Amino acid sequence: MSDDKQFESAAVENAAAGKAGLSQEELDELVASSDTGGRSPGPAVAKLLVVVALAWSLFQLWIASPLPFMIGWGVFNDTEARSIHLAFALFLAFAAYPAARTPAQLGLALIVPIVLSALFMYGAKEGVPVWWVPIVGLGVIAAVLLGSPKNWVPPWEWALAILGALSALYLYIFYSQIATRVGAPILQDYVVAVIGILILLEATRRALGPALMIVASVFLVYTFLGPMMPSIIAHKGNNLSEVVNHQWITTEGVFGIALGVSTSFVFLFVLFGSLLDKAGAGNYFIQVAFSLMGHMRGGPAKAAVVSSAMTGLISGSSIANVVTTGTFTIPLMKRVGFSSEKAGAVEVASSVNGQIMPPVMGAAAFLMVEYVGIPYFDVVKHAFVPAVISYIALVYIVHLEAMKAGMEGLPRVVEPKPWVAWLISMAFTIAVICALSFAVYFGMGWIRPAFGASAGYVVFALLVAVYVGLLYIASREAPLKMEDPNAPVTKLPLPGPTIRAGLHFLLPVVVLVWALMVDRLSPGLSAFWAAAFMVFILVTQRPLMAMMRGEGNMGGAVTGGFIDLLEGLVAGARNMIGIGIATATAGIIVGAVSQTGVGSALADVVEVLSGGNIMAILVLTAILSLILGMGLPTTANYIVVSALLAPVIVTLGQQNGLIVPLIAVHLFVFYFGIMADVTPPVGLASFAAAAVSGGDPIRTGVVAFFYSLRTAALPFLFIFNTDLLLINVGWGQGIFVFITATIAMLLFAAATQGWFLARNRAYETVALLLIAFTFFRPGFWMDMVAPPFDDMAPSQIEQAAMETPVGDKLRLRVSGLNAVGDPVTFTALLPVGEGETGNDRLIASGLEYITNGDDVMIDNVTFGSPAAEAGLDWDQKIELVRKPASQPSKYLMFIPALVLLALVVMLQRGRAPRSREATA
Repeated sequence: MSDDKQFESAAVENAAAGKAGLSQEELDELVASSDTGGRSPGPAVAKLLVVVALAWSLFQLWIASPLPFMIGWGVFNDTEARSIHLAFALFLAFAAYPAARTPAQLGLALIVPIVLSALFMYGAKEGVPVWWVPIVGLGVIAAVLLGSPKNWVPPWEWALAILGALSALYLYIFYSQIATRVGAPILQDYVVAVIGILILLEATRRALGPALMIVASVFLVYTFLGPMMPSIIAHKGNNLSEVVNHQWITTEGVFGIALGVSTSFVFLFVLFGSLLDKAGAGNYFIQVAFSLMGHMRGGPAKAAVVSSAMTGLISGSSIANVVTTGTFTIPLMKRVGFSSEKAGAVEVASSVNGQIMPPVMGAAAFLMVEYVGIPYFDVVKHAFVPAVISYIALVYIVHLEAMKAGMEGLPRVVEPKPWVAWLISMAFTIAVICALSFAVYFGMGWIRPAFGASAGYVVFALLVAVYVGLLYIASREAPLKMEDPNAPVTKLPLPGPTIRAGLHFLLPVVVLVWALMVDRLSPGLSAFWAAAFMVFILVTQRPLMAMMRGEGNMGGAVTGGFIDLLEGLVAGARNMIGIGIATATAGIIVGAVSQTGVGSALADVVEVLSGGNIMAILVLTAILSLILGMGLPTTANYIVVSALLAPVIVTLGQQNGLIVPLIAVHLFVFYFGIMADVTPPVGLASFAAAAVSGGDPIRTGVVAFFYSLRTAALPFLFIFNTDLLLINVGWGQGIFVFITATIAMLLFAAATQGWFLARNRAYETVALLLIAFTFFRPGFWMDMVAPPFDDMAPSQIEQAAMETPVGDKLRLRVSGLNAVGDPVTFTALLPVGEGETGNDRLIASGLEYITNGDDVMIDNVTFGSPAAEAGLDWDQKIELVRKPASQPSKYLMFIPALVLLALVVMLQRGRAPRSREATA
């Protein structure tokens, strides 16, 4: 998840511009400066940082566990837990991250406190003394100007760390007093809030770079200076009392939902990933990917994609994936024929895809639970198909690149099995996995009622038995070692021994997925049990392995296990510094949006620019998401785009006839927000990959963008075809959608890469794009052949309700006034209720109306009814009624698409042999 901590841009760009891959020592320093803090203090301070980070991890494990509730001690409410969480993050941010000394960074570090201090004084219109405000601002400025060395922590840095932590702890220490004066802050509240906001923004600049700090500062300026803004985005403006109360004293701003998700869920998943990596799972995933795919054409690149997908299950960090897996995969890709830019671009594209890969999705999955209001299981289900088919397409893109360049795979020790033997082996493996899955599922269903309260202990005992068995299997194989990617490659590891050497690493992932998907526990509790099992593995793995291999030195093995655990706990906490800071600072933006109503103003801007055209609205929103996402860590990225741009699509879409589920809208803006990690000129992941590969960073970003076109196309597709998100789709149809969507994505990749069976001609590329579009959205063509709705006059609404099956939805075009009294026209979906007549069905849906000539006015809407949920209200006018029409299956459009595909295959097969000879 360490993408939630940016690389220091200047360091990355300078390294990338050098055109020579970094050494491992330089890469380690680069990761440290971005992920966990670049300061290297003396032994005493280093030990203090270890103790504080360890305390943070133990605190998070404690509040996530059932123990506080069992013993009735150490129970914290949400606000108190968020306060302590942010205090740890702020303290470690100043202790671990030195202030950057580049002129641009220094300028921002000086300008922001000056501007905000002036705004705080301007906003203190209710007679609050403000003499202390410039003192606070000057204190922050002085701390920056005094300098921040990398090898020790000066006194002024300790002062900022302690003041920041105390400002965050203020809500915990004075919780009961604050609860009695919400909305009426006292001078003490003003002082703490101003200190806290300024120190939080400086911590953001250090840990995450300037982008998020600038965005948050702009929103604070907008909050105070609303009346001075252009009329289309102007608002009444807010004073210091309102801002302090909203942003710091209540849970509407800094201590809002985003920081709550970081406290409750994200920390535990980051900790779980750190523990799993410390146990050796990261190296295991890479080795397995290479053993399975390294022998294919462009094998290292395919292995890079697969290993990034596997690490994406436990990490949501594109930049961390680039640096960790890229140090191994990029040199090997270059060795088999990829250029520096293409090798870096493949790693960037696959690593950024980790952000959309369930179950973590760069922490966005847990935020979506809160913002969209659906269960976590549903978030994962809806995000699954687009993420998987995007990864499959990237593997195919790599294959096409290898075909174009005539690449070969890496050598194996033995010849691969014949295809028939390979298929039989694969079928047997799948059958065994399915049998085990059924046995576990039904076995668990029997254990719980049979053992009652003791079932948990029985399950743990069985889990330990499986763990010991898998560890014994692993002990029979040679230990996995990360090979030197710069050394000559003479052979690839065999898949069987490689897979068997680390099967026990899959158990914690199984525990996590089981708790989330089967038991439907909360994400926090699920991650706690998975992390707790990882603690058990880390402590026992070394001594048990030493015992099974007969290596002796049990004392050293036990000590090594506890050292691994300690390092994993500390690494998890230090990886969370940037995420904790990011979610708190993003809370400022969310608070400003809710306080000023800028979301509706932004919708007005997009509506003016788009002219109400649906595609123009989506394209503008996508561009704005890219712009807002530049330089932002993933967590903050999603918070910003979802708060600002998701309402734009919902509002304007409803007004222009596009009504889609909220999860589709949030995934749309999220996909384009994370594309900023790829896209120049910022493209932090591209700069990081160029630093590893020695390639040109801008060219790397451009190539990575073209590789990522499949990811950019998906949001537009699932907005119009929500089947791709498995919304209201059964198992059978879901499998069918997955297969057809995969075929469509592969054809889209072939079209954009200019190569299918042979090099594409222009008309073949157009044909492939047309076929891919048809597979993705067959309803587009069917709607032209047979319209999906029959338009009826408003006066025929009863007839329309009677002719519509119960449960289906009428589309009503409605005009009226919005919440602020402005005229608005929108489309509402009204589910038809049960009844003998059309009027009875409308009443069952909660709608009553009156007719005045040709006009139909809504007379009453039942509270909490389907009509109310559709946005209908009294005194609105129904302009048009559209009832569902009978329509042939949209999948009939696959027939002409398949005929066209067969024609393209025939055309290219004649050229394919000559193309291969030409590229050999």
